[in-house]
Amino acid sequence: MSPTKEKSLAEGAMEHEHFSSSPDGYKYGKSKFVIITGSVMSGVGKGTFSGALATLLSCHGLNVSPVKFDGYLNYDSGTMNPFRHGEVFVLDDGTECDLDLGSYERALHRDMTKDNYLTGGKIFKIIIDKERAGKYLGRDVQFIPHVTGEIKNFLRQLAMKTNADVVLVEVGGTVGDLENAYFVEAMRELRYEEGKENVMFVNVTYVIEPGSLNEYKSKAAQLGLRQLMGLGVQPDVIIARSQTPTPDSVREKISVFGNVPVNRVYNLYDFSNVYEIPLMLRDLGLDKEIFAALNVKPKKNGDKTLNFKNWEGFVSKVKNAKKEIVIGIVGKYTNVHDSYLSILKSLEHATPYNGAKVRIKWIEATDIEDGKISAEKALSGVDGVIVPGGFGKRGIEGKIKAIEHVRKNNIPYLGLCYGMQLAVVEFARNVCGLKTAHTTEVDPNTTCPVIDIIPEQKDKLEKSEMGGTMRLGSYPAKLKPNSLVRKLYGKDVVSERHRHRWEISNDYRETLEKNGMSMSGIYEKRNLVEFIEIPKNKFFVATQAHGEFTSRPLTPSPLFMGFVKACSS
Repeated sequence: MSPTKEKSLAEGAMEHEHFSSSPDGYKYGKSKFVIITGSVMSGVGKGTFSGALATLLSCHGLNVSPVKFDGYLNYDSGTMNPFRHGEVFVLDDGTECDLDLGSYERALHRDMTKDNYLTGGKIFKIIIDKERAGKYLGRDVQFIPHVTGEIKNFLRQLAMKTNADVVLVEVGGTVGDLENAYFVEAMRELRYEEGKENVMFVNVTYVIEPGSLNEYKSKAAQLGLRQLMGLGVQPDVIIARSQTPTPDSVREKISVFGNVPVNRVYNLYDFSNVYEIPLMLRDLGLDKEIFAALNVKPKKNGDKTLNFKNWEGFVSKVKNAKKEIVIGIVGKYTNVHDSYLSILKSLEHATPYNGAKVRIKWIEATDIEDGKISAEKALSGVDGVIVPGGFGKRGIEGKIKAIEHVRKNNIPYLGLCYGMQLAVVEFARNVCGLKTAHTTEVDPNTTCPVIDIIPEQKDKLEKSEMGGTMRLGSYPAKLKPNSLVRKLYGKDVVSERHRHRWEISNDYRETLEKNGMSMSGIYEKRNLVEFIEIPKNKFFVATQAHGEFTSRPLTPSPLFMGFVKACSS
């Protein structure tokens, strides 16, 4: 960086703490930034592409730190309805975040933290807190330089904290959205300040194929690129998404319109096996173009897990899997499959190692509850059943009926969070004879609260504190010797991630165990039940945690591995 530019920046943003305040300052030129934007429509596949690119660069030995920006004013994803936003993913540190963070963890086989997630709400809270504390020295606080400066500072801090070779920045939403315009401006400024050799832009666009025309039309993609360039951003690489492979003429037209060489316009069409995408991008030469644009070189990869050999081996297992197993997911958000994305991915991870592939049978719990279909008919033909997490009372009795059916018929069962609590309710009612057994989440006045809220969570709920107030993040569980979960995990203590307020009431543990339900995992610090199982059944395991959040392609969740094995045999 030239002395003149360094001085001007110091007089502007740095004065207001927009740059690192570390003793050495920010080491310019050490970390590279790849900014990924989307155009034409939301859901274009930025998250999938970002994850695939992260895998590709990591297999080349680079240290990749991804970050997702969401423009909404929520501080995090914790209070969002799955119908509107899909799954709320939870990190080890308790951060409730966008499901794309799960994609990053699965792509990199590495845990993310709160530093990998940024929202408009988080940025504005940082700014307002600083303004209230007088950190801006009486200045009027503006989008430029204050908001854009804080965004750049967040990314630079991430680069330093993680010693990243590449910071991969996914801009949520679509180019042209008002809510992400200031973030795109911050990225334009970042490129100006860091230089073109340190910051590159990748635009993921979509090429439509109207059914009435039976040919591809790139006009929408062209208009999206025009919007991006109108914001002062020139893309270096364009990823043209489509349903099926497009002709070269489409790439050539996009190339001319976007001022991008045709060899940097890539057609990424829909894949049945998304795990092939990193290898396909490598075969297309995207990695070499990124290396050339950013003046970096691949490194010797010492990662014993995430490398090309192991990734290619997993892809081969997926391709060669022959046996199909049918898994029933009994939920209340079944119309939005992204609500259960980590569960779907965990099944995708586990099945190839068992020589199988999975087909999901979606079962709406409210249909069973309302009597539209019996549990027996709804669950016909399934090899195993999962009842996932959730909140509230809608569909609860339908889930309980489904659990009763699989328990009585010895169908492999995996309960996650609410799926464990409701398994306890069903067992208490139908095996222990506690007919009024319930959870106080649904019936606060139940005379038999086998599932109850712990005192500190009750205080928060009474104060109407919702966001970030559950038992969140990773907690250790001591596993019972000779239990099934102890055999599956292969160790005495395991840590899984949580997101809930209600727990199994210790007042009923003895009754449950006397009747055949084993409390096979305990959080000893608070004496809370984390795992339960019914030993006499083929596979009946449930956990208060979300085992799906820690599953990765090359290291599948032990719970899902055991469940899939039981479903396959």
